Amino acid sequence: MDYGLTGKNVLVTGGATGIGRAVAALFVQEGASVTISGISRDEVEATCSALGKTCYGLDGDLTVKGEAERLYAYATDRGPVDILINNIGIFEVRDFFETTDDHWFRYFNVNVMTGVRMSRLALKDMLGRGDGSIVFISSESAVKPQAWMAHYGAMKTCLLGLSRALSELTQGTAVRVNTILPGPTNTEAVRRYHEEIAAEKGTSREAVVADYFDVTEPTSLIRRMIEPEEIARSVLHLAASGHLNGMAMRAEGGTIRSVL
Repeated sequence: MDYGLTGKNVLVTGGATGIGRAVAALFVQEGASVTISGISRDEVEATCSALGKTCYGLDGDLTVKGEAERLYAYATDRGPVDILINNIGIFEVRDFFETTDDHWFRYFNVNVMTGVRMSRLALKDMLGRGDGSIVFISSESAVKPQAWMAHYGAMKTCLLGLSRALSELTQGTAVRVNTILPGPTNTEAVRRYHEEIAAEKGTSREAVVADYFDVTEPTSLIRRMIEPEEIARSVLHLAASGHLNGMAMRAEGGTIRSVL
């Protein structure tokens, strides 16, 4: 399907690795000019080199004052941002009683406020032009919170409310704001996490993943990890489909036992 993205200017935060990298790669394939951000300069440069001459990158920490503005200025050097993908996020398993205020505030700053800062810049310009699209990368944890990472789930739930509130500002325009809820995804960070568990238990990563769907995610219908490229295809459809606005799209393999 041709989504008509040739020449469009796309900004993907956290686009050097994981889901963000897969999203950036797919938009490049669709003919868009893509700007990515990332903490590691080496990872940003490697991704841009791999994706080709229409991928541009800037390293920086969007939790630091002024960095969102610097990234946005860099992206708009090539014209107005047509599509913004708020992808930045961190996760970890941590006991609720050992999760300090500092942990909570860090997760809020990284998982929520980076999207707030970028949307404050991009959405204002989009509304001025009457056209544009923003997608927040949330998680199944937003509506299916797990006790072993309550702080992560709470931040992802926050993104649902933020995204829907911003979509209310778009009435009467062609601007859209949506959220996607990926399920367990086979990213580098998740693979490292499974490998750490495997090392602790003296078993294989494959055994850890199988156990995960038997014990932790028994409601999964597909009973496997989702590949980042699969999530990217859903993000592309959500970002580029003019009739989709104010929605939260599930892409979690049926782990959420709900009819909506």
